[in-house]
Amino acid sequence: MGRLLFALTFFFLLSTLAFAGSWSAQNLESRKDDLYPEILRDEAVARLNELGKVSDAEAYLERTFMSPASVRAGNLIRGWMEDAGLRTWIDQMGNVHGRVDGINASSKAILIGSHLDTVVDAGIFDGSLGVVSAISALKVLNARGKLGNLLRPVEVIAFSDEEGVRFQSTFLGSAAVAGILPASALQFSDKSGVTVQGALKENSIQISEENLHNLKYDRDSVWGYVEVHIEQGPVLEWRGLPLGVVKGIAGQTRMKVTVRGSQGHAGTVPMSMRQDPMSAAAELIVLLESLCKRPEDFLSFDGHCKDSTVQSLSTSLVCTVGEISSWPSASNVIPGQVVFTVDIRAIDDMGREAVIYELSNRMYQICDRRSVSCIIERKVGCLIALCISSFNLFYYVCRYLCFGDEQHDAGAVMCDDELRRQLKFAADSALKRMSDNQFLDEVPVLMSGAGHDAMAISHLTKVGMIFVRCRGGVSHSPEEHVLDDDVWAAGLSVLAFLETHM
Repeated sequence: MGRLLFALTFFFLLSTLAFAGSWSAQNLESRKDDLYPEILRDEAVARLNELGKVSDAEAYLERTFMSPASVRAGNLIRGWMEDAGLRTWIDQMGNVHGRVDGINASSKAILIGSHLDTVVDAGIFDGSLGVVSAISALKVLNARGKLGNLLRPVEVIAFSDEEGVRFQSTFLGSAAVAGILPASALQFSDKSGVTVQGALKENSIQISEENLHNLKYDRDSVWGYVEVHIEQGPVLEWRGLPLGVVKGIAGQTRMKVTVRGSQGHAGTVPMSMRQDPMSAAAELIVLLESLCKRPEDFLSFDGHCKDSTVQSLSTSLVCTVGEISSWPSASNVIPGQVVFTVDIRAIDDMGREAVIYELSNRMYQICDRRSVSCIIERKVGCLIALCISSFNLFYYVCRYLCFGDEQHDAGAVMCDDELRRQLKFAADSALKRMSDNQFLDEVPVLMSGAGHDAMAISHLTKVGMIFVRCRGGVSHSPEEHVLDDDVWAAGLSVLAFLETHM
């Protein structure tokens, strides 16, 4: 009798646990259905793949400003905006807009956007993810019949040009909306001699220098700008997290360093008598790496460089030599000249300038010791300093000598604190909803080392950004990849943000 009672009790417990497990699984599946995976994940991923096939090249992805593929992509995006219940139009710079007025059409609008153009041989997520995620979130609200419950207008913008591939000038689309695009930009020409104005005219868009300013949004009509973008770096993947929020976008300085020495025969000039610009350039490049890895070892704490500045540099400073060339570039000739580029980025503008100053001084010292000359130039003709060295002449200037626009360098942009908090709350909320409140890690706050449309729009209004994990941190490459569920998380975070404005 005791054994029978034990067996019945054991069977009852197993049945109860099985029922509870089945109910829990069904409940979890039901919860996930409430998160609209068919729109925010499945359809969004399908749209990203579809957009990734819209290319001017057959073998790889390429869409540049107002190219045939760019125009097709814009029309495709416009159709998706209309499918989400948005009123759409294309402006005179080729930007695609989709807007819903909400309860009060005269309230300040939330702008959400990113770019539709690509680099050459691009991945499918850079730019496109931000546009598609925003449209998907608004489509969910439309499907729920709540699009009209938004407290203020929401406008999605797919900017026509951010990468600057065709006209070698970034942010054409967003700069026009922000009102910072100079009228002279309309006369920038591509390799075929076609101007920006001409490219627009070829697509039946008429614009003149006189009415370019009409594209500028009134500062009083905009509440803020939000951009979702792949991280383009490895931090989120390293931390095992799908989303992060952005603290700020690094400022950037580009320079060209020209080192000139004495060209000669590789076999007949003794090592002790050489003025070799290649060896000097190698030492300069190693100096750059050392300074940028350990700025605290090189910068002094004084009125120009504070402790907080050095601390900021230790976590945000990155430096790159991306191009190097020599003349005459022959294996049996000591070069007469070596030219290389330097790209310096940091979240602290004063710290970035301190690094440039210190780097320049130390470069001149190396050039002097090696009896070669150094010329260091800003990208657009701002001569930082000049160092000429020979056997009997040394000329050294440690100040800026500018014949161009010294302010061309992109300054750092800090995201708005309140908007960042809202986006962080939205990202946290999205991840908790996806994991049935089991998500415990806090969404990290990151710095962006890459430029984004938010940099241009920051001249118009406050900005905030959400980063999405990408595999290996790889971007600007066909290897660029975002997990389907991370696309879902991105769309859900935009939806959670919009729900706080209802």
